[in-house]
Amino acid sequence: MSSIKNNALKATIWTLVGYGGSQVLRFGANLILTRLLVPEMFGLMSLVNTLIIGLSLFSDVGISPSIIRSKRGEESAFLNTAWTIQVLRGLLLWIICLIITIPVAKFYGESKLLWIMPIAGLTTILQGFNSTVMILLNRQLSLGKITIFEFIVQVMSLTVTISWAKIYPTIWALLGGNLVASFFGMVRSHFLVKTQKNSFAWDKEAAKEIFSFGKWIFISTAMMFLASQWDRLILGKLFSLEILGIYTIAYTFADLPKQITQRVSGQVIFPLIVQSISLERQELRKRILSQRWKMLLGLIAVVTVLFCFGDLIIMRLYDQRYIQASWMLPILALGLWPLILTTTIEKSLLAIGKPIYGSIASFLKFIYMLIGIPIGFKLGGIFGVIVIIAANDLPGYIVINYGLWKESLSCFKQDFKASLILILIIVIIITLRYWQGEGLPIDHLWIET
Repeated sequence: MSSIKNNALKATIWTLVGYGGSQVLRFGANLILTRLLVPEMFGLMSLVNTLIIGLSLFSDVGISPSIIRSKRGEESAFLNTAWTIQVLRGLLLWIICLIITIPVAKFYGESKLLWIMPIAGLTTILQGFNSTVMILLNRQLSLGKITIFEFIVQVMSLTVTISWAKIYPTIWALLGGNLVASFFGMVRSHFLVKTQKNSFAWDKEAAKEIFSFGKWIFISTAMMFLASQWDRLILGKLFSLEILGIYTIAYTFADLPKQITQRVSGQVIFPLIVQSISLERQELRKRILSQRWKMLLGLIAVVTVLFCFGDLIIMRLYDQRYIQASWMLPILALGLWPLILTTTIEKSLLAIGKPIYGSIASFLKFIYMLIGIPIGFKLGGIFGVIVIIAANDLPGYIVINYGLWKESLSCFKQDFKASLILILIIVIIITLRYWQGEGLPIDHLWIET
């Protein structure tokens, strides 16, 4: 086995093991917290996190992908310039957070946001000081240290959150956990590699390279935020915080395939493609599709379980306050399939310096959501909105596939084959489930609404 393949295999294993462990902790904590805190708190925190993520994405200049793909990505001058930009960006984000706090609180009619937003926004400053060692290890596909680091940070965060919620069951428990995670993660990141230290610096050529490549990342991530987070921003306005909290529980499970895909795609596939970028286009395509097929088979299993048995998972794990999540989860899980097909291949366009397709895809997805959610709400209430959200990745899938075809990296035949397998498996399992008297995954839609 070549060194590249060997590194890729190790990186994939570390990514999956790390993500699996992370999700076990996350869901275990989630089950405990849903018994200690009311749904409205999850809805409120989901709204705040969405806004802060939005600020981060709207100011993303592509520091991480720039370090991974640049020929100077391991030079101290380049890394320190990138770190300086990152620190300044974190400070700017918190200032913006302060500026928008009052308008946001008035828009949602929630006075608690006046103090929650500035406190939660402190995480942007803390994360801005994170060492670039994390990105450098990703570039080198040395994900073991990153995985262990993230696991420790998560344990610290969840321990604080649960302990706080038991003693003082308020929104402060969720806020405190986030701040502890960001602070501990920032401090610990500077001790991962003792020989690599960041300091303030400014290399004009490095900055020029980062901003030159980052302008497309900026556009792409800004559109990505509007496309991927618009649902929670609008649901927070259309429905109560309780419904938003219930939706967040369903989305947390439905988001599993997406998170797995994005982790492997960003931490393994993207660096791997960068290392293989000198290959002929057809050989590069062949290598990408070979690795991608293995991912798709695994993700088919995850989507199948969430769609066919998602309602049973919710009903077994949560009390009656969250029952509506049982019909939301199957719909959302199936709707993520186009996103999975896209995410497992679109990094190849970024690696060859063509991020524009991702920007266009995210923009079209945002337009779809902007128009579709009000229509879905008018025609079908919460059910109509959930269906619209579930189908929101179809426009982006079309754009990305056009870009792949134009760049001689087409994967449509593989997509068709994987989709056919998914549909056949789902039909068989749903039929067997119905014959066993277990009904359909969305039965509670009619019972509860």
